[in-house]
Amino acid sequence: MISKFLSKLKSILFKSAVTSETPLKKEKKAAKSAKTKTKTKTKTKTKTKTKTKPVNSKKNIETLTTLPGVGAKSAKALYEAGFKTTKAVIAADEKELLAVSGVGINLVKKLKKLK
Repeated sequence: MISKFLSKLKSILFKSAVTSETPLKKEKKAAKSAKTKTKTKTKTKTKTKTKTKPVNSKKNIETLTTLPGVGAKSAKALYEAGFKTTKAVIAADEKELLAVSGVGINLVKKLKKLK
């Protein structure tokens, strides 16, 4: 019974979406998709030029592992949260550090002892 209801709901939703489009809207969508295709091509070209960024991030993650109690996973999580250097981690508030996944209260206590 629920599956029948969902299928009817889907058919109603998809019919209303199709009928609401006018030919002018379709042309605009086609123009937008053509623009995004050209943008993605240029983005891929710029990505190939900057291959040094992953190396720098690996080095920064490795330097974060020098902090007591910080392993590879927590260092990566800290780096992705915006803490790029050890000084940034040490200077951060406890709440900011606890918001990072993989960082617990014990790690925060160890890091606060370094201040």
